[in-house]
Amino acid sequence: MFTLLLFILGFCLRSECNDFILGQPRLYGPSEALVNEVQYFQCEVPNHSMIDAILLKIVKEDGKMLGEMTSLKGEVANIPLYIKPLYEGYLKCVASAQNNSEINATVSYRHYLKVIVPVKDAAIIYSGPDEFFEGKTLELRCQLGAGNHVSYKWLHNGQTISQSPFHHMADDRLRIYRTTSKDSGFYMCQARNIFNKTVYISNSSEVIITVKDLVSSPDISFIILKEDSGNYSALVTCQSNRGTTPITFSLYNRAQLVTNATSKERHTAFKVPVVMEQHLGWLQCQAENGDETTYSQWLPLHVVPVGGPVEMSYDYDIGENYAVVGLRFYCKAAKGTHPQYQWFLNETLLQARGSFFYVDDQPPVQSVLLLSVGRSSAGMYHCKVSDNFDNTTAISSQRRYMDKEVVNRLPVLVVAIVFGCFTMLILLVFSCCLIGVLFRRKEYGKVSFVFKEPHEHNKEFS
Repeated sequence: MFTLLLFILGFCLRSECNDFILGQPRLYGPSEALVNEVQYFQCEVPNHSMIDAILLKIVKEDGKMLGEMTSLKGEVANIPLYIKPLYEGYLKCVASAQNNSEINATVSYRHYLKVIVPVKDAAIIYSGPDEFFEGKTLELRCQLGAGNHVSYKWLHNGQTISQSPFHHMADDRLRIYRTTSKDSGFYMCQARNIFNKTVYISNSSEVIITVKDLVSSPDISFIILKEDSGNYSALVTCQSNRGTTPITFSLYNRAQLVTNATSKERHTAFKVPVVMEQHLGWLQCQAENGDETTYSQWLPLHVVPVGGPVEMSYDYDIGENYAVVGLRFYCKAAKGTHPQYQWFLNETLLQARGSFFYVDDQPPVQSVLLLSVGRSSAGMYHCKVSDNFDNTTAISSQRRYMDKEVVNRLPVLVVAIVFGCFTMLILLVFSCCLIGVLFRRKEYGKVSFVFKEPHEHNKEFS
């Protein structure tokens, strides 16, 4: 009887509670909104006919209330929100009975709201120097006065910068590693975001960056000048193939500074007095343009006039049927540090290149005249050598006649050697054969004696 009473009482209490339980509210609204605009969100609670007034609130996950409205007799609540940047995130609708705390509140599923703040006032932030040398890292940041959900684009001299091993873009930053002078120029950042197919763009002002090339190791060379007084000077040239100008060049003789100069070009020249056939030291060029100093090779300052004798030799190339098809003449002087060469065919000067020849000067060692063998190249050849700073005196080589028949004719010495070798070979073969015959006869005689000796012994015994 007591159990039945408890069951009836529990059933009654359960029926009363069901009359006062709110259904779960449903929240509807835009998933994306523009800042400083009004957007309406709908919240409704199904099956609450027993309660006349329900308070509906839109709150964030942290509990901050954004808006509220009272729903009467089951109507849908249109709650206006003046969109602010902090409204972005997950929203919920909380339903509770108006002025009745005994009824438990219910909460809707989450609804995500994305708030768009249009970009504006883009500016490049850079704290480094506007000019620096290659190899360093350049880092730029694009700062905005306002904006979120932003995509960035970087431009260099009006061209879009793409990702590469040395160009890295992430968020609002651009990093360029191991910069070169090609990275010099105008930089601009462009920020953009989109709302409802409307694109908002903000361009920064341009920032000028100059990346300077380090000066390369200079080359050093000199030519000799003959002065009107009869004295001689060396015009020493220092030249770097790369490097941002101006460049300061310094000329040293061993450890002693001779002179220096700053040039707007990548080269300069210094004049130094010289004395013939005297070793005046070792020269070196040094170059710097604001960072590191680079050095040339050491060059001896030693000038020797051309002296004889001048020798002319040759070799050749063999073609089909062992015929000579190409010929090379070599012209060398016994001494001279700055020689100048001239080639002649039948007393006619050969200039650099022709239909059948090519001149390859290789100072101070030699000059090479390359010839194709034919009718046009036949004639008498010789070369002359003089100082390139004073051609008043020239030393000539011996003359040599050359044509197709001459170069293909075997020299007498070669014929004698070949004939002598052939004769010696015949004599050697004949000697070997003669020795072989004599040796065989001797061996045959010994064998006959061996076989004859037992027969005579048996005869004596009998």
